[in-house]
Amino acid sequence: MILNLCTVDFSTLHATTAAREKVNVKMSYRPAKEVHVQVTHSMPPQTIDILKSLEGWAEKNVLTLLKPVEKCWQPQDFLPEPDSEGFYDQIKEIRERTQDLSDEYFVVLVGDMITEEAVPTYQSILNSLDGIQDKTGVSLSPWAIWTRAWTAEENRHGDLLNKYLYLSGRVDMRKIEKTIQYLIGCGMDSKFENNPYFGFIYTSFQERATFISHGNTAKLAKELGDIKLAEICGTIAADEKRHETAYVKIVEKLFEIDPDTTILAFANMMRKKVSMPAELMYDGEDYNLFNHYSAVAQRLGVYTAKDYADILEFLVRRWKVDKLTDLSGEGRRAQDFVCGLAPRFRKLVERAQERAKQAPSIRFSWIFGRELQV
Repeated sequence: MILNLCTVDFSTLHATTAAREKVNVKMSYRPAKEVHVQVTHSMPPQTIDILKSLEGWAEKNVLTLLKPVEKCWQPQDFLPEPDSEGFYDQIKEIRERTQDLSDEYFVVLVGDMITEEAVPTYQSILNSLDGIQDKTGVSLSPWAIWTRAWTAEENRHGDLLNKYLYLSGRVDMRKIEKTIQYLIGCGMDSKFENNPYFGFIYTSFQERATFISHGNTAKLAKELGDIKLAEICGTIAADEKRHETAYVKIVEKLFEIDPDTTILAFANMMRKKVSMPAELMYDGEDYNLFNHYSAVAQRLGVYTAKDYADILEFLVRRWKVDKLTDLSGEGRRAQDFVCGLAPRFRKLVERAQERAKQAPSIRFSWIFGRELQV
């Protein structure tokens, strides 16, 4: 999960709620939110050869970060056994434990879960990137194997959170299920331009963000007495950390062999402010649902503007961006831009705090229409 640090510009989407409702009535097969400004296939053709040349490296350095299915945890490991005599007692225990969790916490947990449930979208985007596509659906290219296996590992996250939320009785599952369907139907405005350099930089950032977010939901659950939920969120966070390691290593390798193209890609993605994976979230009622969910997460301290700046600083340091040499003039300008960006983002922390003091209350359908300050 990555949260917005500024107001989303919906100028490329349906302009008004009235227009959206009109489209939904007369053209119900259209996405609830449509993105009309799109750029495709911007990567220089010669970089495809670079990605091809890295297949052997990926086999040894990326695929080894996957876990064999037989050694992976599964959602059922954390849930009541439906064939056990104590099944109903275990459900009762879940409901008792979750009573002390706030509505704000559940909004954030639901938003996290919905983001994870849209994993079909993320797989399709990775398979659209030039040079690393799974062209047959069963390709044995290391890039294709990684994409399928990464998707399979990520798929467990949404499954587990979905079931736990259902058993808690604290949320409106039908509204949540509608939101998932809307989000997958709308897609994701990744702004990758079919460019794997953009995609790998984004996923490095995004996986670290989800690691932080799930880690913080684990910490809050533990503080409030739901040790099982804390274990669930912590286990998911550990997966995200392992996936982060893989993507960070890929970009590190790209910096090693093609630094100019990679620093330009890094600057390009940061100028776009990193498109959010669930930014097109919609529940059939709140057209700005993602902004409102993000604001609650910011207020709760689960994922904040400070975290965004911290991730950027971490990646700049991890990839030794400030030490890059032999760059073109354009590459050096991109290097300066990226290295000077984190302090500018830190100013958003102060602005976010000021906005939070004056925030209105918003109804969330996920918690049966109850209002929360955003």
